[in-house]
Amino acid sequence: MLTSSALVLNRSFIPINITTVRRALILMYQEVARAVDHQYETFDFSSWSDLSASREGEGIHLVDRVIRVPRVILLTAYNRVPKRYVRFSRHNIYLRDCSICQYCGKTQSRSELNLEHVIPKSRGGKTTWENVVTSCIPCNRRKGGHLLEEVGMKLIRTPVRPKWTPFLDFSLKAKLYDEWKPFFNVIDFSYWNVELQQD
Repeated sequence: MLTSSALVLNRSFIPINITTVRRALILMYQEVARAVDHQYETFDFSSWSDLSASREGEGIHLVDRVIRVPRVILLTAYNRVPKRYVRFSRHNIYLRDCSICQYCGKTQSRSELNLEHVIPKSRGGKTTWENVVTSCIPCNRRKGGHLLEEVGMKLIRTPVRPKWTPFLDFSLKAKLYDEWKPFFNVIDFSYWNVELQQD
């Protein structure tokens, strides 16, 4: 139980790390962090220990009591968000474009979509966030190596580099607990996350 995971939030309730329950309890005991319950109430180590014995949930058995496992902790003095960039990968392009063909607007399965250069490489187009979109196979064939205006096609949304929550590239290194779900708004799953070569 002590080696299972706890979500770490900064003072603004933004996820910044995943740690062990052991480390979470140490941070609480040192008054560096407070436990957060399902109602977003925060507790110091002493009040969490008292509360935990009277509530249901996973527990750590001590000689004289049971302490409930803190699955989410809030750092009391850390407000910075680590700087990370969103990896330029197939998976993240599909996430950005919501698995929708950026020409016809139809939602497709990943097997029915491919990556398409808006300005073809043969016309000087680069492999970048701003020039690669998801496209269904019929639209990809229709466009071919032409510019959009040459074939009368339009993008439904201009492609841009995403600005997602920077934390979530390591979200699958641990089991996702129900207590964590309110703090995630976009999950950047790591499969299909090999970085593509940009021009």
